[in-house]
Amino acid sequence: ANRGIGLEFVKQYAGEGARVHACCRNPEKADALKAVSGDIVLHQLDVSDFAAVKALGQKIDEPLDIVVANAGAGGKDTGDFGDYDFEAFSNLLKVNTLGPVATLEAFGPQLKKAKGKFAAISSQLGSIENASGFAPAYSTSKAGLDMAIKSLAPLFTQAGVAVGPFHPGWVKTDMGGAQAPVTPEESVAGLRKQIAAMKPGE
Repeated sequence: ANRGIGLEFVKQYAGEGARVHACCRNPEKADALKAVSGDIVLHQLDVSDFAAVKALGQKIDEPLDIVVANAGAGGKDTGDFGDYDFEAFSNLLKVNTLGPVATLEAFGPQLKKAKGKFAAISSQLGSIENASGFAPAYSTSKAGLDMAIKSLAPLFTQAGVAVGPFHPGWVKTDMGGAQAPVTPEESVAGLRKQIAAMKPGE
């Protein structure tokens, strides 16, 4: 939550008076996040450290209305097919696919207490129908995320918890690049409307 879409989620929700638990890998360097005013609790977290995700879930023992699994990694470091860096590819899967699953598992009880909503930030590049060969490692990680979240959603329906993946658009962030047509403010405003409209089982 120290930059890009995650930071904008914090700004918008905290700006409306919500209590926000915000996570980042290096809180001491998160100047932009620490500058946001409001009821914000900052936590150190790397979502690829699944034990740490579980521990944070045990630490935050309160009902949660919304959990956004936003952390993500790009696929630039995995190399090209024929010369893949499979350690980097594996890390991409840990962050983009398994990290959100670990987050849902860790915070499922708190969401059930609030009959809340879980949103995993995915990408249009995760679409199997539209697969083009562009960024295959990244696309694979997001396709896996989509399937995992959609497959787990029914486990929460009876508890009144809505669970789903969302495409944020091509957003002007460090990952999306300056040429992207959508600002973080526009993306998050649209995502928040979609999250608010979520219903269990849909």
